[in-house]
Amino acid sequence: MANEVWKSFEENQLSHSAAHYLMTINTLLAEHGYARVTDIAKHLNITRGSCSISLRPLKKRGLVVEDENKFLQLSDEGKRLAELVERNDELLETLFRDILGVSEDQAEIDACKIEHLLSIESSVKLANFIQLMKSNKEIVKPLLNELRGQEAECSHDVDACDYCQSICFFETPATTFPKRAKATAKS
Repeated sequence: MANEVWKSFEENQLSHSAAHYLMTINTLLAEHGYARVTDIAKHLNITRGSCSISLRPLKKRGLVVEDENKFLQLSDEGKRLAELVERNDELLETLFRDILGVSEDQAEIDACKIEHLLSIESSVKLANFIQLMKSNKEIVKPLLNELRGQEAECSHDVDACDYCQSICFFETPATTFPKRAKATAKS
C-alpha cells in the first residue's frame, strides 16, 4: 500500500486551479450576487480566454452552471467543494500561524498549496486539534509554551541530525537536494 499512496494524489477531486475557480465564483456571488468570466479573470489576474478554457471542465463536471446571459453559478456540489476548500484553508492557516508559529505570509502560502488536498477525515481531525489547542484547558498551556519555545538546532550533518535525517532542512534551497550517486553499468 505505501508504495501506491502517491498515486492517490491524481485521484483528488480538485486540482489547485479548479479549487481557486470555485472559491472565486463563490466569493463573487457572495460579494456581488453574480459572477461572469470577466469578473473571475479580473479577480484571478488572468486573461478571459484562459479563464474560459479553465472553466470548461468545471462546467462539464456540473460544478459550474452558466445561464443564457453568461452568468455563472455553482451547483450544490460546486458550492460544497468551494466551501470545503475554504474551510481547509482557514484550518491550515490557523495551524501554521497560530499553533506552529509560522509567519502570517508563509502560513497563507503553505495553506494555499495544500487546501484542496485534505480528506474530510483529516479536515475534521485538524479542526478538533485546533479547537483543543485554542482551548483554555490546563493540559494545552504547557504544551503550547513548550512548542513555541522549541528552537531547531541543526548540526548540518544529515547522519546525526534529528530534524534532517537524510537531507538538511536548514541549508539554502540550492543545496537542499543531495547529489545522486552515479549509476554503475552492470556487466
